Amino acid sequence: MFREETSQSKKTLRLNKRITRLKALALKYKRAEITQNALLEISNSASSVTTPAEFYSSLHRTINRLIPADNFFIATLNANTGRIEVPFFQDEKDVHPQEFYPDEDLSDTLFSGLTGYVLKTEQTLICDDETYHRLLQSNAITPRGSHCHQWVGTPIKSVDSTIGVLVFQSYDSDTVYDEIEIELMNFISHHISGVIQRLQNQEQLEQAINTRTKELSIAYNKLKQEVYERRRAERLQKSLFEIADLANSNIDNQEFYSEIHRVISHLLPVNNCFISLLNEMRDALTFPYFVSQYDLPSPKPRALSDGLTEYILLNNKPKLLNRSDIKRLIESGDLYCETPELNDTQEINQWIGVPLFIHGQICGALTIYSYSHIQNYQEKDLELLTFVSQHIATAIEKKQSEESLKLSNELLEEKVNERTKALASVNQDLEKEINQRKRIERQLVHDAKHDNLTGLPNRSMFMERLTQAIKHVRRHSLERFAVLFIDMDRFKLLNDTLGHLEGDRFLIETAKRLKQCIRNNDMLARLGGDEFVILLDSISGQQDAEDIAERVLAELSQPYQLANQQFKSSASIGLAMSGQSRSDTSESILRDADTAMYQAKSQGKGCYAIFNHGVNQQQVKNLKLENELKNALIKNELQLSYLPIMALDSEQIIAFEPRLFWHHPSLGKLKQAQLNNIAEHCHMVIELDNYLLEQVNLSFHSMQQQYGNQFQLQVPISSQHLNHKHALRALKNRIKQCRFNISKLTLFFNEKQFVQNTDNHISAFDSLNKLDVKLGIEAYGSAYSAISSLIFLPIQTLKLDPSYVAHLESKQHVKLVKAYFKAAQALGLEVFAAGISDSKQCETLQEIGFTNGQGSALGNVIELEQEKNRVCA
Repeated sequence: MFREETSQSKKTLRLNKRITRLKALALKYKRAEITQNALLEISNSASSVTTPAEFYSSLHRTINRLIPADNFFIATLNANTGRIEVPFFQDEKDVHPQEFYPDEDLSDTLFSGLTGYVLKTEQTLICDDETYHRLLQSNAITPRGSHCHQWVGTPIKSVDSTIGVLVFQSYDSDTVYDEIEIELMNFISHHISGVIQRLQNQEQLEQAINTRTKELSIAYNKLKQEVYERRRAERLQKSLFEIADLANSNIDNQEFYSEIHRVISHLLPVNNCFISLLNEMRDALTFPYFVSQYDLPSPKPRALSDGLTEYILLNNKPKLLNRSDIKRLIESGDLYCETPELNDTQEINQWIGVPLFIHGQICGALTIYSYSHIQNYQEKDLELLTFVSQHIATAIEKKQSEESLKLSNELLEEKVNERTKALASVNQDLEKEINQRKRIERQLVHDAKHDNLTGLPNRSMFMERLTQAIKHVRRHSLERFAVLFIDMDRFKLLNDTLGHLEGDRFLIETAKRLKQCIRNNDMLARLGGDEFVILLDSISGQQDAEDIAERVLAELSQPYQLANQQFKSSASIGLAMSGQSRSDTSESILRDADTAMYQAKSQGKGCYAIFNHGVNQQQVKNLKLENELKNALIKNELQLSYLPIMALDSEQIIAFEPRLFWHHPSLGKLKQAQLNNIAEHCHMVIELDNYLLEQVNLSFHSMQQQYGNQFQLQVPISSQHLNHKHALRALKNRIKQCRFNISKLTLFFNEKQFVQNTDNHISAFDSLNKLDVKLGIEAYGSAYSAISSLIFLPIQTLKLDPSYVAHLESKQHVKLVKAYFKAAQALGLEVFAAGISDSKQCETLQEIGFTNGQGSALGNVIELEQEKNRVCA
């Protein structure tokens, strides 16, 4: 019995153990089923949710049915940025870490706490108070959040890295997570890692899509704007083409402006528009086009005032004005102050005025405006309208030009019709008029090539013929020609004495005589004045030209019958032969003949001279010498000498005559007479006299120290100082500035120059005499002036020409000298003899009665050193 009971108790114990084991297995299977269902639910949730937030909320609900998860959050590691994020947070005590630590970086905060520790170690952490304090003491973590009873962190692992942490917290000691729950946490974290990565990837993809969508939207808007601008540019280009076509169209003005309005309307809304133009006087406005949405009447032409249109014209700039702008301009007095009756801007909302320019000058304005607040213009509309206005102004200018041309053509057509009728009435006289015109044209051609007085060819025709002769000689080297340049010697005297009418008769007679001296193939021409030229064509040599020249001289030396009296003349002829140079031109040959003519004049007139290059080279040398004289005057290279004037009986010096000389580097010493000759040719006589007076002024003090105060100065000076009032005034000023007493100064003027212009000398002598300076005539007797002319001259001294002293061996000359001496004494004039070269001449002059004279027999010339510092008189 006892054994049976023992056996029965053992069986019961085994059954109890088996039941306990079965219950544990059943609980395990049930938990596995719950876990499996939870994972299925998580998997279904992952496939059905659209956002990570929905997934994390669903995950929290599922886990909370398996494990106490009232305090639970998920931390994920962003693979791109490496920063910790908290997509889900649920806690009884603490708020979200972002709010709990608002001044700290969330990722740095979590990295320094338990969450960061799990991410670093990649191991599950079950943290109670003991573990927490140990980690704090080892500085492995920083305390974060409120204190809890138990903290469990399970890493969420991917294939090769940890991507986040599941965190469970317990603030109650009754809630403890055991190994089974921790194992469940690990199991869940392992299965949700893929879902979290997929959601993260999906979220990143959505972010990328959103970013790309924004970029595409921006690109689309930009492309849309470009399309708009291109279409706007196409519309603008089309409008410009239409404006250009309108400028060339045949439509009337009203239709033209209407079409302009239509073209502008394609670019911007233009319900109210008008065009104003200035009139030709630019003092009034006209309005060729006006349109209003309220059908207002077109403005009438008016004078310029202070309206809005005038405001645009005055400023020369396009303007966009709002109602407030217009009101401000009116209040400031810029608009409608003078003409308030023109102000109809009360209802205008916006107003645009653009000036129209034609050829850079403002000619009018294009104006648009709106009454509605809905229709607003912007600055880009103003710029667009300004650009279009340039083409509109061009079109208006072309249209106006066409209208003006059309009007001109109509007027021209009327005139043509009138002229046609007039021509039809006189058609019978047309042939007569044509013939008369042809005769006139032939006469004009003849007059253009011939001299009006003599009927001879003129310079133009002669130069053409001479050019042809040169070309002919170049082609036929054996042939030659010659040019004779003829100048009448006494033509000026004839004109001055007998008058221009007799002078013309003289030239006509001369032309007739010259024609008799040449052949038919030769050419005679008149160059002008008394200058004639002959082209001797096809001659055998220079002798033929000389024979013609002698024949011409003989013919022209015959007396002329002019003004019922005979008049003798002569000619000077210059002869130039062809073939002198390969570079000969018509101008050069004529110039050579002219040069030879002047050589003939210098030889005594009434003769001919043949051009040679040696003489021409001498003229070049003379020109060089003239330039050197100019430079010598500038550089103060001319020096001064004094010729003494003495008493014939005692040889006492009573006066000095200053003279200039120049040590030329190649020609040696040039005296006063040579310098006068050079200065005469280069028109520097006045400059040379001024230089002489200046040197006298500088040297007078030293001469006074050497010869005392009693001597006088006798300065010869050119009559060119007396030719006009400016030169005379300059001479008087220079005399006034002398440093010595000018009462000691006697100015001598040449008798020949006095004879040529007696009246001018008398007037100038009166003016100079007021300066207390003495005046005299030198070379007296060389021009054979009438002794009676001396009565009218305020002079004190005469100086005989040296030629009289040189011929005192002739009794006739002695008588003539005595006559001059007695005449001078009778007039109370002091008389000097010049050119005394020996003692015999001196004795003869004393016998006549002369007391003073000058010459080589009466002392040597005194040469002074050149003054270095010139004083400008």
